[in-house]
Amino acid sequence: MSEIREAVRMHYAEAAKQAAAGSCCDGGCECGAMPAGAVDLALATPLSLGSGYPLGLADLKPGEKVLDLGSGAGVDVLVAAKLVGKRGHAYGVDMTDEMLALAEGNRAKAGIANASFLKGTIEAAPLPAESVDVVISNCVINLAEDKGAVLRDAYRVLRPGGRLAVADMVALQDISDEQKNLESWAACMAGAIPADKYRTLLDEAGFVDVSIDLDETKGRVTNAYVRARKPR
Repeated sequence: MSEIREAVRMHYAEAAKQAAAGSCCDGGCECGAMPAGAVDLALATPLSLGSGYPLGLADLKPGEKVLDLGSGAGVDVLVAAKLVGKRGHAYGVDMTDEMLALAEGNRAKAGIANASFLKGTIEAAPLPAESVDVVISNCVINLAEDKGAVLRDAYRVLRPGGRLAVADMVALQDISDEQKNLESWAACMAGAIPADKYRTLLDEAGFVDVSIDLDETKGRVTNAYVRARKPR
């Protein structure tokens, strides 16, 4: 395991432990244990979760299969499972055992049967090729060292015509070498890349109809909403 990946894993393992103990996590991401009824609340007030709301871009339909890259405590997966209904299924992949345990506890608490949490990396999701209709991710791809590998694997698991809908952090300014420490990488800063580089990686992976909308145009990094499609 690389030094960066291990730093990210440890950061979110600690966040999961704090959440399981009833403490607040410090990243602003959807990492906490959910109270009863939280999934229905998330459906009603989606923008209150995470750094963005990729499900708002995904336009999920009943019966679809969805994969969440870096699913954390599983909030987006459980909301997706509700949206696709009993004929559909939502998968989450995460590399952190503590987060997977938290997500499974949240799934059981919400009583949702059509959701599964899988251990793995977002560069190599443990699902067959062309097995899902939609890939989502919420403030996670920036944490990967090889973002091209993540996007190529997302393309692999999508069926022809499938959709990518991502909320992520992108860089608005160059990030100095001094700022590229392990702590800032785990905090969604040092790993952010410019939007034009993101677009290039999507193009190289094979995606079409790429759009990237930015929340802000000032500061070092900002939230971006990324949409793309796998050709039929």
